[in-house]
Amino acid sequence: MITLYTSPRSRSALKAQHWLTDHQLPFVIRNIFDHPLSYQEFQRILRLTENGTDDIITTRAKSRQRFGALLNDSLTLNALFELVKKHPALLHYPLIIDEKRLQVGYNTDDIRQFLPRSVRTLELLRAQRLIA
Repeated sequence: MITLYTSPRSRSALKAQHWLTDHQLPFVIRNIFDHPLSYQEFQRILRLTENGTDDIITTRAKSRQRFGALLNDSLTLNALFELVKKHPALLHYPLIIDEKRLQVGYNTDDIRQFLPRSVRTLELLRAQRLIA
């Protein structure tokens, strides 16, 4: 099952929701502002990143500017979790996650990773026939 972690006003999350619906993929929406991440969920998300906190912490939010000095390499995982729990606007939305994959933000090419392999293969074959 795909989980779409979002903020209340995330346009990207709304695009991801429409894409998942259009492709008939089952998902649940989780507004992190109303239902904060658990420590285990936070750890799981970090394990699926390629660049750790750099992937999931936003660079644009006012919260980032306000807490930027606190977000440094010496911050422990527990301290970072508590900071994100208190200030969920620090996260980059949406966070799209299933059992094996994580996508941060909405990107029409990258979100295709959540399609079953058979569907991706079929679409690739169709695209190759159109090009050839």
